Amino acid sequence: MQRPAVYTVHYRLKNRTGEVVDTSEGGEPLTFMEGSDSVIKGIQEAVKGRGPGDCLEVTVPPEMGYGEHNSELVRRVPRSMFEYVDDLRIGMKFQTNTGDEAQVIKVVGIDGNLVHVDANHPLAGFTLYFDLEIVQVREASDDELGSEPPR
Repeated sequence: MQRPAVYTVHYRLKNRTGEVVDTSEGGEPLTFMEGSDSVIKGIQEAVKGRGPGDCLEVTVPPEMGYGEHNSELVRRVPRSMFEYVDDLRIGMKFQTNTGDEAQVIKVVGIDGNLVHVDANHPLAGFTLYFDLEIVQVREASDDELGSEPPR
């Protein structure tokens, strides 16, 4: 059985008007193992079978990125859940722990004693536009295979 590949890529994420909203330029490139959950499916599919030096423009629809915006993840909760926050404001983010999973919620509205929160990923529902440059492709090491089994 062939080992999964480990890709190292530089990326630029742009919005629909072409403005760069995130980039690895000037920093460390993104490294991920084929089949891992650490990077969106759209990027994994785009680099599959590619090699170092390849440059790609990739359009990633929501279902291959962070999913569609889920209205069930937008809720109203009592203001009392934020009793230790002195100056609660729209845009604030909080990490919650619900059982085994940590989740980030964002305050999207405040209406008296109700706080509107959104637990969707900030990029859920958006088509993503990436410029990718593949820096390196190699086989996964034994350590990588042991710590992150491929799907």
